[in-house]
Amino acid sequence: MPIPSILKTTVATLAITASGALFAQGTPINAAAFDALIAQGPVADAATIASSSWATKIKQAGTMRFGGTQTSNLFSLLNEKDGKIRGFDAGLAQLLTRYILGDGAKYQFTQVNSSTREQVLINDQVDMVFATYSITPARAEKISFAGPYYTSQAGVLVKANNKAIQSYSDLAGKKVATQAGSTGPAILAQYAPKAVVQEFQTHQETLDGLRQGRVDAYVTDYTLLLNALSLGVSNARLAGAPFGAQDPYGVGLPKGSDGVAFVNAFLKKLEANGTWAKLWTVSIGQRTGSTAVPTPPAHP
Repeated sequence: MPIPSILKTTVATLAITASGALFAQGTPINAAAFDALIAQGPVADAATIASSSWATKIKQAGTMRFGGTQTSNLFSLLNEKDGKIRGFDAGLAQLLTRYILGDGAKYQFTQVNSSTREQVLINDQVDMVFATYSITPARAEKISFAGPYYTSQAGVLVKANNKAIQSYSDLAGKKVATQAGSTGPAILAQYAPKAVVQEFQTHQETLDGLRQGRVDAYVTDYTLLLNALSLGVSNARLAGAPFGAQDPYGVGLPKGSDGVAFVNAFLKKLEANGTWAKLWTVSIGQRTGSTAVPTPPAHP
């Protein structure tokens, strides 16, 4: 699968302060353009809804229950002033809500993290999870995935004054943080087997560990690191280019759900009518200086 333009983003889209700190020139999302795009999203007809028991259940309930995050600047960020969540993942979730219910605002949000995403689906607390959710065989044993709708790779974040780590190949013997329940531990086992791995429960706790000097580096999904920088994490920099296998993001659904086929058909509709590209542009492209819209990854 092709690497999205965001993964080709270099330090050219970032700025270096006089002290050498690296931070993003954060550009807020164009809320008006985002909201207009959601309001113009397609709406499924009755026959399409009736073809899926998953969609029918949501239609009858009148509410989409979805698990996600509120702190992912490019993918799903809460605007405390108007109470709305915007970003690439949030936009797809709201477009899917509109597709089923005719109104993208008819959702009930549940905060999830990398350790709780499967359980909220297993416990029927949510209908779907949109949370930069990497598709893995282990997770697919517990839940089902639609998509992928996006791909990423891994990245390394270090303090700006750390000259010893220039890429993942410099992590041997270093204290390296990652999130418990994420793909980070497996990535480190493959690409930096001699690193001293420390697992934290949340993204913020991991960033705090790096800031406080308890670890030398943080390895996780490259887009999450871009999010951190764009949110104003200072005195930190990306060490080297993205690495590792393509990391496909999927929509988490209950195990065996016929929602998989329904959501895949929905994604194909958005890709064909240009909505996927428009959402990528307003959520990510315009805010990272990336003008070449990536090709959506192939999916069933």
